[in-house]
Amino acid sequence: MEAAVRAIADPTRRALLELVQDEEQTASHLASQFALTRPAVSQHLRVLADAHLVTVRSEGTRRYYRARPEGFAELSSWLGDFWGTSLRTLKIEVERDEWNKRLEARRADGKQADPSPEGKPKSSKKSKKSKKKRGKKQKTGKRNGN
Repeated sequence: MEAAVRAIADPTRRALLELVQDEEQTASHLASQFALTRPAVSQHLRVLADAHLVTVRSEGTRRYYRARPEGFAELSSWLGDFWGTSLRTLKIEVERDEWNKRLEARRADGKQADPSPEGKPKSSKKSKKSKKKRGKKQKTGKRNGN
């Protein structure tokens, strides 16, 4: 996985990957797209192949390169796991910080804060539901003439 991450860190390699993303390209065609020497482009292509991000097919003296979807799937999965965990942790910390700021503001205003053991506000779902039920019973009683 490290080889793939290092491979896409270079802007020239990312540009090469874009060129071979949808269709197979020869090394000479790819080299013509850059202001680099042909051997320099070949080195970049070798790094991408070693990282399993492109496939190489030889036909006579020509080499054809194409993006390898499996290599990107592995990389994407790894990045998703990495960022998913980091973003979840960040979200929790931001929410905790916001809650603490609200708690401090309530204390500064002289209001009594009533946090739950987890450090989050108590849910008021039950009180809302019971209010709705009481309202329905009253309305029902009036309709039925009770």
